Amino acid sequence: MRSSRIVCAYEAGRDGFWLARWLQARAIEAYVIHPASIAVSREHRRVKSDRIDTELLMRSLLGWLRGEKRHCSMATIPTMAEEDARRPGRERESLVSEQTRIVNRVKAVLALFGIGGFNPRLRKAAQQLETQRTAEGTPLPDNARAELRRDLERLCLVRDQIRAIESARLQRLTAAPATSQGPHAMVRLIARVLGIAIETADMLVNEILSRNLRDRRAVARYAGLTGAPDESGQRRREKDWPAPATAGFAGG
Repeated sequence: MRSSRIVCAYEAGRDGFWLARWLQARAIEAYVIHPASIAVSREHRRVKSDRIDTELLMRSLLGWLRGEKRHCSMATIPTMAEEDARRPGRERESLVSEQTRIVNRVKAVLALFGIGGFNPRLRKAAQQLETQRTAEGTPLPDNARAELRRDLERLCLVRDQIRAIESARLQRLTAAPATSQGPHAMVRLIARVLGIAIETADMLVNEILSRNLRDRRAVARYAGLTGAPDESGQRRREKDWPAPATAGFAGG
């Protein structure tokens, strides 16, 4: 019997959306299931396996295709251009976290020797490091000083990369025509609001406004202001995002 419809679906995770775009380009109906929308038993911890996950995804997919409520929800499949537009903001966020981690590590090492008040963010921090004295009045030990020098060099590199990302973003916004439509125009418009800078405007446009959030509750849930479907009462449960387990069926 010849199939008149082929549907494929997999759980969103580390592999992203490239497979869904690849299938859709070949006229195959493909969906990406939002992991938090899959209902699982909370009575006890069950064994996790690809076979169980695939069966659960299959049941959820079939129920969703039949139009039944509360089986699962599908993630919006972004285009490659939309995904690429999110990379600078996410890379900058990662670098800012790395910058904070390095600063905290430098301060923690200095605290072991009774040194406080040193600011690793200063431009001349590397020169000031050589003049630091421990609580006993002695210079920093050689290995500790060498470690701190490497940390400060790493901090300078991270700061240069953050500035490069910010500069490239401003260049793209400047190069875009003032009358153009799309993300760049939205970023410029939102940045005109008092108290919102380019970085915040770019995050709002590429991470939030580009998503198809169905109602105000979904917006609040995305921002972390309300509970997610995998939360219960006072307890927060973080769901695992395993490698995608594929599910598909062929209808006659």
